[in-house]
Amino acid sequence: MVESKLTNIGRVSKKAIIGAIKGTGEKAQAIVEAAADLAKLTIEGAGDFTVTVEKKIEAIVNGAINGANEVGGDLFMTIKCTVYGIVKAGSDMGTDVGKTAVAATKGAINTAAKTGADINQTTQKAIAGAIEAGDEMGKHTSKAIKDALRTSVKGAKDVIGPPS
Repeated sequence: MVESKLTNIGRVSKKAIIGAIKGTGEKAQAIVEAAADLAKLTIEGAGDFTVTVEKKIEAIVNGAINGANEVGGDLFMTIKCTVYGIVKAGSDMGTDVGKTAVAATKGAINTAAKTGADINQTTQKAIAGAIEAGDEMGKHTSKAIKDALRTSVKGAKDVIGPPS
């Protein structure tokens, strides 16, 4: 059973995303908010972006993808919105947004590989979510996210392009 392979935060994430997908109204916004809330709870009190926080961020994405797969939700919209929400929450909590974007993007790619989802499309949507969150926060933040993704995520250079 897939559920047993998820961490506690992965199970909570899965249930929150299933609720967001099944709920009425704006699904994308509900997914962003669920992912952001989980990320804030994860980051809160950590004080620093540690390996533990990074793994929990990956677990949130893992749960979101598993939830979308379970209920037949739009997987790639879920990936994009989850990464967006996590990056936005990371910024709100004062973490290194580049590291947060990398952790969320890698989490999406790793989970997608295990579930058989298209890796290229997963990479594109996860990066798009991270960059859109960065763009909303300003040029400096957007640049930091793009630079972190280019250097840390395989295939990101092809999606983002060279530094300007």
